[in-house]
Amino acid sequence: MRKSVVFFTVAVCLMCAGLPVEAARSNRESPVVKAVRSVGPAVVNISSEYPDRNQVNPFGDSSFAPFFDSFFKDFFDPHAQQRPERSALGSGVIIDGRRGLIITNAHVIANAGVIKVVLQDKREFEAQVVGADSDFDLAVLRINSDDNLPSVAMGTSEDLMIGETVIAIGNPFGFSHTVTTGVVSSLDRSVRTDDRVFHEFIQIDASINPGNSGGPLLNIDGELIGINTAIFASAQGIGFAIPISKARKIISDLIEYGQVIQPWIGMLVQDIDTRLAHYLKLPFNRGAIVKQVESDAPAQRSGLRDKNIIISIDNRTIISADDYYTALRAFSPEDEFKIKYWRSGKTLQTVIKARTYPMNRAPQLAFRLLGIKISDLTNTTRRQYNVRSTEGVMITEIRPDAYLARIGAKPGDIIRQLDEITVPNKRVFLEAVVRYRHKKSMIILLQRGNQGYYVAIDL
Repeated sequence: MRKSVVFFTVAVCLMCAGLPVEAARSNRESPVVKAVRSVGPAVVNISSEYPDRNQVNPFGDSSFAPFFDSFFKDFFDPHAQQRPERSALGSGVIIDGRRGLIITNAHVIANAGVIKVVLQDKREFEAQVVGADSDFDLAVLRINSDDNLPSVAMGTSEDLMIGETVIAIGNPFGFSHTVTTGVVSSLDRSVRTDDRVFHEFIQIDASINPGNSGGPLLNIDGELIGINTAIFASAQGIGFAIPISKARKIISDLIEYGQVIQPWIGMLVQDIDTRLAHYLKLPFNRGAIVKQVESDAPAQRSGLRDKNIIISIDNRTIISADDYYTALRAFSPEDEFKIKYWRSGKTLQTVIKARTYPMNRAPQLAFRLLGIKISDLTNTTRRQYNVRSTEGVMITEIRPDAYLARIGAKPGDIIRQLDEITVPNKRVFLEAVVRYRHKKSMIILLQRGNQGYYVAIDL
């Protein structure tokens, strides 16, 4: 009896001693801990595996290195020995576990060879690019798995509050599944990089470093509210993320079409500077002025004319050409929106219904932007110009004042690539021109005979 009492007493003491430990652990399970535990399995590491050929790239250290092999496969031994190498690129997050869809930054995969995705449980997959858009710095990847993969719950960035707690998960400097926390520092930030301006970013004070790019930004409930990006290299204690509410349309287009479908209203604008304002006797010394309205385009039918000054689009103030094109990209074909503009001392307003770009205008667009006319390759033209490749388009006419003419391009030269798009035929070439029509510059891969040249063209 005495032994039983002693045993019971000891047992009770041990259980009582354990209660505060469990209670303390429960108290330490903050919303951040719960959010990370829930979303962590959906965060992936993205790396690139590419062959190291025993040959020299005659174009040097080009940003188009991934296309080197595809171009030179016509001229080099396809059985040359290759040694796979791998480099860490960044992070991503699974948004659809059933279909294996992952979102990340476009710059994360821009120069990638074979893309590898590693999950938190160390499972590894090869990913295919569903679509990417550098203007929005977003990309969608797909991996194939027999199992339903973990995924993140979609939230909204429409109701974010300054000072609200946020959580970032990523792989900075190769340190897998690193968690940082902070608050929303500001909203609707514009960030300038070397070649473009990104708008409407969420600014946070959570650490965002190389490798974090493409990883999720979460609210305290573990919902996806943004995609982290490390494009501002000199930032210390400042991070930026693409708002998920803005990203939804881009992601949807990338999944459905492989690219973002841009609206077309048939109007080009340019920045107003002091000299232009003085010459045209304008009351503005900055803004966006209409330089061309295409015939029978939505803008023309809505009453807009050359030299009108754009004031706002759907209540978003326009103070530059970049503002105009950024505001326009927020819409889809068939969307209607208001444009407020100034003409002859009066402020006017009109409603425009956007359309998709009419492809029958694409040849004229290519001639205006690049100064060339092109045709598909045929057996006859390949023999005539001694072209071994069966892919590409041939320049048939070149405008004398075009940049390509000034650098020596001529009829018979072959275009193999526009930016990251490989050009197998005329249809793809024209689609690429339409897609890139609002860019400030474009890189073209020209081929003459068996020689290839990369050319940068300002548009």
